[in-house]
Order: sequence, then C-alpha cells, then structure tokens
Amino acid sequence: MSTENSRKRIAVIGSGFSGLSAAAYAAKAGNEVHVFEKHNQPGGRARQFKTEEGYVFDMGPSWYWMPDIIEGFFNDFDCKAADYFKLVSLDPQFEMVFSEEKISVPEKNEDIRELFENTEAGSGKKYDQFMQSAQFKYEVGMKDFVTKPCYSWLEFASLKIAGSALKLDLLSNFRKYVSGYFSDPKLRSLMEFPVIFLGASPRDIPALYSLMNYGGYVLGTKYPMGGFYQLVMAMKDVAEKQGVTFHFNHDVQKLNTEDGKVMSLTVGDKDYEFDAVIASSDYHHTETLIPKSLRNYNDAYWKTKTFAPSCLIYYLGIKGKISHLKHHTLFFENELDNHIDCIYVNKKWPSRPLFYACCPSKTDPDVAPEGCENLFLLLPLAPGIHDEEAIREKYLKEMLERIEKHTGETDLISRIEYKRSYCVSDFISDYNAYQGNAYGLSNTLSQTAVLKPKIRNKKVSNLFYTGQLTVPGPGVPPSVISGKIVAQEVNKLK
Repeated sequence: MSTENSRKRIAVIGSGFSGLSAAAYAAKAGNEVHVFEKHNQPGGRARQFKTEEGYVFDMGPSWYWMPDIIEGFFNDFDCKAADYFKLVSLDPQFEMVFSEEKISVPEKNEDIRELFENTEAGSGKKYDQFMQSAQFKYEVGMKDFVTKPCYSWLEFASLKIAGSALKLDLLSNFRKYVSGYFSDPKLRSLMEFPVIFLGASPRDIPALYSLMNYGGYVLGTKYPMGGFYQLVMAMKDVAEKQGVTFHFNHDVQKLNTEDGKVMSLTVGDKDYEFDAVIASSDYHHTETLIPKSLRNYNDAYWKTKTFAPSCLIYYLGIKGKISHLKHHTLFFENELDNHIDCIYVNKKWPSRPLFYACCPSKTDPDVAPEGCENLFLLLPLAPGIHDEEAIREKYLKEMLERIEKHTGETDLISRIEYKRSYCVSDFISDYNAYQGNAYGLSNTLSQTAVLKPKIRNKKVSNLFYTGQLTVPGPGVPPSVISGKIVAQEVNKLK
C-alpha cells in the first residue's frame, strides 16, 4: 500500500477492461483515481445496448475464456465473480460448420478427447499430449510470462521462465506445431481457430499460444447470465469500492505537458490536473494528444506494425426461434487461408468468407423477447478497408443464407425485427481505433513481449499506456492483466 505521502492523483483515459483494471488496482494502492470515458457508459468495446423491442446486445466480447484469470482479478479485491453474476458452462462449447459436416465441441475434456479419437484414430492420445503441453504454457505463460512490464528481456531471466524457454515454443509457428500432432484438416481447424482471436495467421503466431486451447477447451467456455456486460459492471463496482470516480461523456482532447511530465488533461473547456496518466485509450490516438516530439512512436512506426483484424458485426433481433443453432457457431465451410490472406496480404473484402455467429438467447432468455432470438454475426476484415452500407448488406445476406443452409430455416431476412451494423468506420469513430482495428496488435513473434509498444512513455515520465496495443496483447484476460501491470508501475513513481 502507498503511504499518504506517496498518494497520487491518477487519471485513467478509457473504461475498457484494461482501464477498469488499472483504475481498481491503482486505487487499491491508496491513490485518488479518476476515469474519463467518452461514452455514456463503461466498457469500451464491451459496451451493451438495449432496444425498444427488448433485445439486449453485447457489442464486443462474447467468449468467456480463461475464467481463472478473470477470477484472479476479483480475488485480488477479496471477492469473487459469483458475487456479481452467474457463470454457466456451455455444452456444447461451440459448433464448427464445415462444407460437408459439422463438429460440436462438448463441455467435458474427456468427451473432446473422444471426439478427436473418433475423427482420427490415435488423435485422442495426441490430444492429451497437446493439452498437457498447452497446460504448461498456460501456467507459465499466463502466470509468469505475460505479467511482466516488458521494458527489457532481462525480466524473463528468472530460473522458471529461462528454464522453460524451449518448452514454451516461442520460436515455433502455431500451424507447424498443430500439424505435428494432427493430420485431419477439421481437427487442425479446431486447434487453429482460437489463435484468430490473437489477430494473425496461425502461420505467424508462436506455438506458445497453444495456451489458448487449454484456456478455452479444457477450462471450458462460459457465459455470464445477463451478457458479457455483467463483467464490465462488476469490475466498475470493484473499482468504485476502492474509491475510483468515473466521469462519463468526458472525451479527453489534449494532454498538457511541461518539463517532461503531463500536468493536466483538457476535456471540453476545462483542465484537470493529475500526477500521472494511464491511457487505456487507443495507443496511437493517445499519442496524437501530445506534441510529436514527445511521442514514443511516429506514424511510420505504426504503418510497419501488423494489426489484428477489424470486423463487420451485425446485431440482429429475429422473430421466432432459429432451430439447430448453438450459442456459438463458427462457419468454416471455406478455406481459412483464403480469408486470412484477404486480411493480411491482399487487404480486401473476402470472396469466400468465414464468419462467427453468437446466439446468446439459446442460453439466456433475458437477452431477447419471448420466442425470439438475439443474433450477433461477426466477419473478420482487414483494418482500414472501405465499408459502405451496400457492402455490409451484401455480406449480411450471405451470412444469413449460410445460417439457413445450416439450420434448415428459411427467409431469415424477413424475420429481422431489429438490425444494426458495425464496421471499420465505427471502430474509428467510437474508439479512435487505428485503421479501425477491432482487437489490437497481432501477437506475432516480432510483436511479442518486449517487442510490443512500451507501457511507459520514454519522454513523459508520468504517462503510461495499457490495453490491447501494448503488453500482454489482445483479449479480455490479457487486458485485465495489462491494467494490473501498469497500475503497479505507476505506483513506483516518486
């Protein structure tokens, strides 16, 4: 705990998961913390909205994975997730639709093992070996590797991490790693799909991230009743109990610096003075709020970075039920690499896209009117791509047709009671997201750990950055960890 003499007045810009986490931990250390949020509610990309018809839509994250990491946040404040919301396990965890068949991933790990064995003889044993290695990576990676501020590689010189270096498979690529275990293309797709959340091709992601498979499949896919926004509200409550003050509809326009320090924030026509600033806002955007000479990185730097995808999202309220559709469904009838190349190589709209459908009303009756479905569709896209309404609608039609083929339903488009689209330009206008990216900076080998944008400004001593464009990287659990890391570093300020 800080002493009264070291108590600092700290501003946090943005109330996404990293901002909520940073605010809570900074306040717990005895500081006075104020969160400035441009929107009228907390959550950032994880906001929620309700319609007149009675639909409740989570705007962003929908996969509740690595529940132990999230539980760890609450435990740090002497509470637990169950104090705030009911977490249910999904069974099946999700369904994956291929061109000729579909695979449902069951809740229990032993049933997943049996699924693998039935799909490819001998794969049950290989699944066990894969997950044993993935568990090791998860326990070292998520508990030790990703908790460093990453100023220097020397931080990883501990006996535990150094001794684990080879077993962490940092230098192997994920695709080659998976193919060493499984031959069946469907099983490979099942194993490769989680790293898409890390924002790069399996060809470019270190095999370290097989930890995602353990954090998802073995620990299970959960759902917080009431929607993912329950986690946002719970973290906000934790922060407020530490004394954090939230300022909504407060868009920070400038960071005022003097003698290598941020002295105040400008919001509207008012300046707010602080001892330190934590920016949970988009890293690139935050740096436009200070003079060019004080920025960690110039525009040329950002142009060389590999960003995670943007995406086209549709929030749909559907009259009547949709039979044979699970809570989570991945439509992988087309070739994964073709879609990935459209994102990272050709930077164009995909001609044969993959997409994801989330239908939380299959689990939670309160997110849709009785007898109706809440349908969230997501199609990954290249950042910076042009996204006019006609293009969005074309892809909506295709996604609905493929859902119809999968479920046997007909004419879903005529049953739409509520419709809202969200795409690249919306990520830019709502979150100042660089090129409209949705998930942050890709976790490629050249953008891992120390090679990510630094959490501390090199020229402004009391300015820090947190969230998906810095360490540890994209995703809800990493963002929660990022906030904790930064709060600890801010507390070291004299």
